[in-house]
Amino acid sequence: MQKSTRPKFLNLLILGRDMSITAKASILHRISGFLLFLSIPLILFLLQLSLTSSDFYTSFYSVGSSIQMKLIYLILIAAFMYHMCSGVRFLFLDIDKGADIKTAKATARIVIGLSIILTAILGVLIW
Repeated sequence: MQKSTRPKFLNLLILGRDMSITAKASILHRISGFLLFLSIPLILFLLQLSLTSSDFYTSFYSVGSSIQMKLIYLILIAAFMYHMCSGVRFLFLDIDKGADIKTAKATARIVIGLSIILTAILGVLIW
């Protein structure tokens, strides 16, 4: 029998559904870190412009308080909260605390729940 050289189709939705909670937590940690990394240049650019020009600050303040920008803020807050909580979890895993399967699954659930709660609290404060 000849080995197939055709590419294999991997349905990410099915693979994601079958993953354990710890694998999902790890992937979410990477995605949130990537999102935060991509947002750094934009945030620094806007900060620099707002500090150098008072006209830009007043115009950006009105744009920054719109609903669309508040949703962007909420997404960045969610990414930061999740990345921070998950980072603490991974620091404990690095020193072999909570590395057994039962504890790792429990801490992954705690991280997801805690980041949702923290995002909701900060979301209420910015709205």
